[in-house]
Amino acid sequence: MEFLSPTSLADALAVRAERPDCVPITGGTDVMVELNFDRRRPSALLDLSRIPELATWERVDGEVRLGAGVSYTRVIDELGDLLPGLALASRTVGSPQIRNRGTVGGNLGAASPAGDTHPALLAAFADVELSSSAGVRRVPVEEFYAGVKRHVGRPDELITAVWVKAASGPQQFSKIGTRNAMVIAVATFGLALHPERRRVGTGIGSAAPTPRRATAAEELASAELDWDARGDLSPALADEFGRLVAAAAAPIDDVRGTAAYRRHSLTVMARRCLGWAWTAHQRGDDG
Repeated sequence: MEFLSPTSLADALAVRAERPDCVPITGGTDVMVELNFDRRRPSALLDLSRIPELATWERVDGEVRLGAGVSYTRVIDELGDLLPGLALASRTVGSPQIRNRGTVGGNLGAASPAGDTHPALLAAFADVELSSSAGVRRVPVEEFYAGVKRHVGRPDELITAVWVKAASGPQQFSKIGTRNAMVIAVATFGLALHPERRRVGTGIGSAAPTPRRATAAEELASAELDWDARGDLSPALADEFGRLVAAAAAPIDDVRGTAAYRRHSLTVMARRCLGWAWTAHQRGDDG
């Protein structure tokens, strides 16, 4: 197995174009697990950890461009105000050591339905930046996932960044697992209020072949919430919102939980997240 370690993005994209068989690796928290268990044996690894362009973030016209090499720890420490949902999700990833190494870009590259950051990115209506020697394109995150551990990136492309609008309203993230750390989620749910657009964003994880939004639940809440007066959230709306979120999932029975338990968990998490976020919005805590 070859180990390729470019030191600039241009060089990395050139290698990617010449060697589409190589597997990109940054923190290694997903790739090394597959190698250690002999689930994957690529001909080459493309180390991206030495590329400074991937390890930065910046604000651009109301959006945050988050480099694919920015670690979970940095998201938590530096972006809690701008991207609160993503910061909350990042806090649930593994141990401190894993959060120091792992990256949002790597989580996207693995495209696991159980990846913790996906629901937060879906709820925030994020875009994924894909780059190649031929150019750069942005893909809405909901269109990025192509199947179980598959995404729409071409063999000559690298995930170089995520674009997320800075939060204009409260965001929440909830995760069900056998414990709070070092665990693959049984189910996850992300929610973001977008008051300026009178929209609610959602994200479901670990309960379908790919991460997905609950669009019917979003449409209901967006239409029924009292955006002008910030009136109380009715229990009936919260219950129906939870039901629609669960209905949007397509869970299976596996060693971590049953499909029925996943649906029930999503119902509860969705209802609670909407309540927590709306209460914060009523207080004026809009990010």
